[in-house]
Amino acid sequence: MNQLMSKMGSIGQSLWLDNLSRDIIESGELKSLLDLGITGITSNPSIFENSLASDSYDKQINDILDKSDTFKVYEDLVCKDISDAADILLPIFNETHGEDGYVSLEVSPLIGYDTKATIEEAKYLFNRLNKPNVLIKVPATSEGILAIEQLIFEGVNINVTLIFSVEQYKNVQNAYINGIKKRIEKGQDVDHIYSVASFFISRIDTAIDTILNNSKDDTSHLLGEIAIANAKVAYDEFDKTFSSQDFMSENMKGARVQRLLWGSTSAKNPNYSDLVYVDSLIGNFTINTMPQITFEAFIDHGKADNTIQTGLDQARNSLNQLSDFNININEITNKLLVDGVKQFANSFTNLLSALELKLGVKK
Repeated sequence: MNQLMSKMGSIGQSLWLDNLSRDIIESGELKSLLDLGITGITSNPSIFENSLASDSYDKQINDILDKSDTFKVYEDLVCKDISDAADILLPIFNETHGEDGYVSLEVSPLIGYDTKATIEEAKYLFNRLNKPNVLIKVPATSEGILAIEQLIFEGVNINVTLIFSVEQYKNVQNAYINGIKKRIEKGQDVDHIYSVASFFISRIDTAIDTILNNSKDDTSHLLGEIAIANAKVAYDEFDKTFSSQDFMSENMKGARVQRLLWGSTSAKNPNYSDLVYVDSLIGNFTINTMPQITFEAFIDHGKADNTIQTGLDQARNSLNQLSDFNININEITNKLLVDGVKQFANSFTNLLSALELKLGVKK
């Protein structure tokens, strides 16, 4: 591991790869990325939609006898990827005593607003994979947050995804802690339960910059500032909650901190630095999950400095200034959540349709 990644480790931030495919597993590329400093992997329906277009799945598809149930075939293909990746990451999981080395699999986004179905599918996938370093991704819809509390209580490792607002994040924190406390009340162990809260970044700037650019006023000082400001305020809430006397007390029985994970951290605006959502969000108990091109850019010219708690007052000021331009950030983040669930649902539907073609399913 090079000096840059060593310093990142000393600060307390992990870098995870936001991509998973059969190709990078079988080619050995994933192991090479781990050697460079990647310590976990996330996936989502959009990623698998792209991944399953590869012919590397054809042999497994051909070996499946019953091709009539497309959803079951999808699960077989994806669970193999997740299982194989989890095995590759297991040494990191063991070396870090379960603080790192995870791979994530998302429940179907078609049930993002169904609490009961989310609980059932998350438990099924977690038990089917039966790996200590697997996280099941659940969206932070109101219905998903109810599911998260129950799933934590039942001992399922959870990656809470599609978090855009600080208020939404507070609800996620509460769901995690309430689930932990329920386990403690029942006399169950909690020190092996692991969860991350995936707070999305770049999509916020994409949405708000569009509004700012259409303003008749001078808004240049806020362009590209709001997503990072929002994340800094979220981290302040993280710090208050998980360093509090309540959480650190013996009553919590050694419960793990729910780490903050920065998602959607590749720069979408070509006018911004390619590492704008990396260099500014480095801090203890955080994870940055990024596409490979962003990771390679960080290895090439990134800086490992503890930046997440700097400029907090300015961050709050920037957020407060939005109202001067009639911008309601809560309305925007609520829409981003709805759009995010819809985007993943569309990708999932497209994925199943493409898989049906490969299977030769007749309707």
